[in-house]
Amino acid sequence: MQCIVNRRAQFSASHRYWLPELSEAENIEKFGACANFPGHGHNYVIFISIQGELDEYGMVMNLQDVKQVIKREVTSQLDFSYLNDAWEEFQETLPTTENIARLIYKRLSPYLPIVRVQLFEHPQLWADYMGNSMEAYLTTSTHFSAAHRLASPKLSNEENFEIYGKCARPHGHGHNYHLEITVQGEIAERTGMIVDLGALNKLIDDYVVEPFDHTFLNKDIPYFAEVVPTAENIALYICDVLRQPIAELGANLYKVKLIESPNNSCEVYCTNSESNSRAVAENQPVLVRL
Repeated sequence: MQCIVNRRAQFSASHRYWLPELSEAENIEKFGACANFPGHGHNYVIFISIQGELDEYGMVMNLQDVKQVIKREVTSQLDFSYLNDAWEEFQETLPTTENIARLIYKRLSPYLPIVRVQLFEHPQLWADYMGNSMEAYLTTSTHFSAAHRLASPKLSNEENFEIYGKCARPHGHGHNYHLEITVQGEIAERTGMIVDLGALNKLIDDYVVEPFDHTFLNKDIPYFAEVVPTAENIALYICDVLRQPIAELGANLYKVKLIESPNNSCEVYCTNSESNSRAVAENQPVLVRL
């Protein structure tokens, strides 16, 4: 039986986004504060996923062996380093989150049956790399606060209460929503980026956070006057709103995850947003994970 095991590790390092072929003004325009000399640092956290058959001892691999490989090939070399100089590959392609994840995978794959590297630069930004050439995934997270009422205008109050329970109360209720946006794309050979992160975060703020924050969704967002603002429908709406603007940045919107509360969250995979939009408009069920 195949099993995936995850091993956590960490290192602290600094880096700078700077291309010597560009002028100082061009670097600042392209990378913003990340171009400042002498750089900035992060406490990186890595999750290494390995896959294989269970052996007679009930293990994919002995985790002590896995720990030693990660230390030898990655963390002992990167911990308390200046990443731009730590590995020669960073001279060619900058040490962005997604490119660091790619190179960690490359360093570990000769020794471990690795299937994924997930690298957190900080709790609101992380990358996933699964060994597919230059393709990677980058996730950025944010939040907004909003109220909603779960009630269909096509149903009576009694019917809404039967379906939605307390969530159908006429004055609604609120949540501090946590939003995770995952984009997919090719790591650029020189900059190491899937997408301009500053532009992506601004886009999310402009299209989602500012319009949604401190609103009553049923009344302040016209779309939800007719569509019940469940977490699933909100996530689908965000998927449809962001898909084209993110494409214009040169990446693909892969996933929207909306955490409504510590107990409830949903994930929408946005590769088929046309069918998702139709399902939402018709109040039909769509594939989400709660």
